[in-house]
Amino acid sequence: MPAIYGSAGGVAKLSALIVYNLNLLDHYRQAGKYVKRILKGENPADLPVQQPTKFQFVINLKTAKALGLTAPPTR
Repeated sequence: MPAIYGSAGGVAKLSALIVYNLNLLDHYRQAGKYVKRILKGENPADLPVQQPTKFQFVINLKTAKALGLTAPPTR
């Protein structure tokens, strides 16, 4: 059954068709910036809440082919 997952593990283990989630590397970089600000003395309660800005979209071509679907070429 075609499915969309929120983690890349679904592609390999569960033969997911699509994965769409935030870019974890960018997410960790943002967390590191927060830690730096806290260690420099800023109050954590005063720090703004940030939303992820970078996402990843992965298509499992093997599953797409098995379902008779074609994916557009990558850039």
